[in-house]
Parts: sequence; C-alpha cells; structure tokens
Amino acid sequence: MEVYIYIALGIIAFAAASGIIIYLRPEKEHFSPDDMEGLEFEQYCALILEANGFHDIEVTKGSGDYGVDILAEKDMITYAVQCKVYSSPVGVKAIQEAYAGRDYYDRMVGAVLTNQYFTKPAEDAAQKLKILLWDRDYLEQLIDNAEDI
Repeated sequence: MEVYIYIALGIIAFAAASGIIIYLRPEKEHFSPDDMEGLEFEQYCALILEANGFHDIEVTKGSGDYGVDILAEKDMITYAVQCKVYSSPVGVKAIQEAYAGRDYYDRMVGAVLTNQYFTKPAEDAAQKLKILLWDRDYLEQLIDNAEDI
C-alpha cells in the first residue's frame, strides 16, 4: 500500500513539475461599485484615490459636509470630491455641491466622482464652474490602476 502512495506522489510531482497539472484559481467574484450604498461608495473611492497617489485623504462626515465627501491632495494640488453612486446619469445638483464644497473647504480643485455618466446640463455647468467630472470610465481607470483593493 505504501508503494502505491509513493508512486501516486511521484506522478503528481512529475505532472506538476512538467506543467501537466495547472492550478485553477477561482475567478474573482465580479465586483461593481453599482452594488454599493452611498457611504460605502465614499469609503471605497477614498481607498481608490489613495491607491492612485492621493494622500491626506479625509472622508467628511455624512451630513453637513457642504457637498463634499472626500478631501485629498496629490502633487501639491488640493481636491474636494463629491461622490455619487447612482443608477442613472448625474445631474447639475452634484456639480453645484462640488462647487460650493470646493470653496467652503478652500480647495484648489472640485470634482464629482461617480459610477455613472453626466447629463449634458451637468457637463455644461461643470465647464462653467470649473469642476472636474470623473465618470464611470475614469473610475474604472482608477480601479485598474489600484492594487490590492
């Protein structure tokens, strides 16, 4: 009986060494920010920003945050970020909130980060108010650039 165990172990070792046996790692479960609630999304965005070189990150308190969810800095530029996890395009209100929050927190740049896209009026307002629009495509780039999230 022992001989058979040694033979089986030898065959397994040979197969593994020669690449015959391939370790199949289970696929990562599909993850989507679309499944998150507001506060969870804000925390996740803070982690994503940190993994992309932002620092001095602060997630503001939920209510009375003057339209800003995250304060951060990168390359000596300070940011006020409004996070929106929506099931439809983001409208003008989010742009107005980021604009007000940028000034309230005395930040250089205001931005809206979302899992969706923006309405045309929101894009127009952002251009006029000089607010960065970080849409779903940009969020996916940030996620791709981040490691160990």
